[in-house]
Amino acid sequence: MIRLDIQGAHTQLCSTLCAKCPQGPAGCCKAPPHMDWSDVGRVVALAHDGRDFLLARIARKDLLPREGGLELRRVKRREAPTEPMERKCVFHGAGGCTIAPSMRPATCNYFLCEDTFIEGGERKGERSAVLARQAHGALRAVYERWDAALSARIAETFPEGPAWDAAFLDWLGEAFVGLEAASGTELSALPVSDENRQAVEER
Repeated sequence: MIRLDIQGAHTQLCSTLCAKCPQGPAGCCKAPPHMDWSDVGRVVALAHDGRDFLLARIARKDLLPREGGLELRRVKRREAPTEPMERKCVFHGAGGCTIAPSMRPATCNYFLCEDTFIEGGERKGERSAVLARQAHGALRAVYERWDAALSARIAETFPEGPAWDAAFLDWLGEAFVGLEAASGTELSALPVSDENRQAVEER
């Protein structure tokens, strides 16, 4: 079953299959996505301690600066004696992701693999699966556009490359807020599940 929690740029798409992933205990966390410019800006803008979290994790080398953002370090370990040794995201633990959705790359929140769509009934027209596919495509397009815009602005503003310090992260957070506000119409057009609609109506 697929569940949609539509919150604009911070939307989460969840599947019951993730808890019993056929690819192993770590699932897609064996190959975590990069934290692109838009992801870094989102963490700073959304989480009250997002900037400090990023700086601390960069210092610990859990997040590694790269062209276009940050790389999530991978570590080799097992969470239980009965599980295989796996190389996976540094933030993956026995119960799944150990950091809040607001601290993750957006891809971690909205990505669903093909197995989840099959299990969720997309081929049978299951409404939640169909809407999740639409939301996934829309969010991916938005974030790709934001990354391109931020890359251009960073190249112009920091021609020698940015310093990974508080000032740069604050700048990136403000830039993200501006892009998100400018995309309000597009984000408000994300498909709304029956559960989301009911929750909004009950507020």
